[in-house]
Amino acid sequence: MAEKIVWSDRSEKELFEILEYWSNRNKSKTYSIKLKELIVDSVELLTQSPESGIATKFRNVRIKIVGAYLIYYRIHTEHIEILALWDSRRNPKKFKL
Repeated sequence: MAEKIVWSDRSEKELFEILEYWSNRNKSKTYSIKLKELIVDSVELLTQSPESGIATKFRNVRIKIVGAYLIYYRIHTEHIEILALWDSRRNPKKFKL
């Protein structure tokens, strides 16, 4: 079972951009801190139930839904790779994995 989470450069960048957006929009980091905790805690749960996400059309890629965000990940033998984060309120035609 995969016990470790590995964030891709892309997913780390997207998480940072999401948190930065909310900090700027709200003029406070309070919501961003809570959102980051929610996302990180949800990702950590994948180590216990990696198959809990929704299968996608992409080979070996699943989606974990956290609020309005879609976390795309791939299960490997030794780890779970977080590939991308996507705000589901955005135009899905602009998403490329």
